[in-house]
Amino acid sequence: MSNEISIIITLSIIIFSSPLLSKITRIPTIPIEIILGSVAVSIGMIQENYIFTLVAELGFLYLMFLAGLEVDLKRLLKVSPALLKKGLIYSALLYAFAAVFTLSFSLSNIFIVTLPLISIGLLAVLKKEYGDVPWLNLAFTVGLIGEIISIIVLAAVSAGLEYGMGTEFYESLFSLSIVFIVMIALYYFFHNLIWWNPELKTYLMPKNDNQEQDIRFSMSIFFLMIAVMLYLHLEVVLGAFIAGVFITTFFQHNKELPHKLEHFGFGWLVPIFFVWIGTSFELTSLFLPNLITTALLITLGMIMIRFISSMIFVKDIGFKSATLLALSHSMPLTLIIAVATLAVHNHSISQFYYYAFILSAIFEVILCMIFIRIMPKEEKKITNEY
Repeated sequence: MSNEISIIITLSIIIFSSPLLSKITRIPTIPIEIILGSVAVSIGMIQENYIFTLVAELGFLYLMFLAGLEVDLKRLLKVSPALLKKGLIYSALLYAFAAVFTLSFSLSNIFIVTLPLISIGLLAVLKKEYGDVPWLNLAFTVGLIGEIISIIVLAAVSAGLEYGMGTEFYESLFSLSIVFIVMIALYYFFHNLIWWNPELKTYLMPKNDNQEQDIRFSMSIFFLMIAVMLYLHLEVVLGAFIAGVFITTFFQHNKELPHKLEHFGFGWLVPIFFVWIGTSFELTSLFLPNLITTALLITLGMIMIRFISSMIFVKDIGFKSATLLALSHSMPLTLIIAVATLAVHNHSISQFYYYAFILSAIFEVILCMIFIRIMPKEEKKITNEY
């Protein structure tokens, strides 16, 4: 059996069986897909394949696109100064505690960058399961602030590892700054354009549509933003996320579009990404001395710094909801892997620590998803201040 056929059959079995196993074991679907991917690569059912990797990366970008769909920029710009201030303090605390943790255990400086990373990609999965609940809405808002900081840090680290601290490094940071300025300008441009020409929205996304124009337009924006980021040599994650934010901000009249896009992604494209994550870690690596202990230490460190930092929200949403917020931010799976991959390729960390990061990312998803599921979801409502 050829490698391609084996991969297709294995992916079909995993994608179909994961939800069934989730119901039986009461373990969330995502960890099951990651574990099954790891098992499949260890027994030789899945081998390295360029097309599989490409589709998986597309699945990751689509997941970030779905995360962007949860962010209404118009509403975000109306966030109270109090919440914005606490969100920035929360992110600052993460980096402060990460530095303390790194120095306490005499770890590489890359841990100061990696431990505070926040990605709201998996919050889209939680949103699909738990719906519109206060603690998750706050997690999205605060997480968005943290993710923007994380992406800026990731872009800076990526440029620093690739170019060093020379001219090209500063050129990359300058390009990133220009992108944010242009995005702000485009927001106000489209805001005014649609204000004066409201029929433009229904023209681009007709209410009576038998040509799936809404999905076609969304995918055009999605790939266009990815192309822009590739051209500028910036993180394509940012482009995918911005595309989702653009769609949900300016085309709210199409209430069914987010659901259609979610069904498309979570039905097959996103699961392929999680299976691929599992294939990046072979089970034989578990026998490396102290690997599991190190991975658990990283996992504990990432959860603890978020738990402590989230206590600034206790007065507003209660202890349980603040804990849920911390857990929901403790799964920056894709960004951890991105930083770890960059670091190991540039010899900033050893192969051992690369495996430790991968394993800790898997532990975080499994543990946090399970704890979120078993914890009571509400303690009290968020105050009107937010």
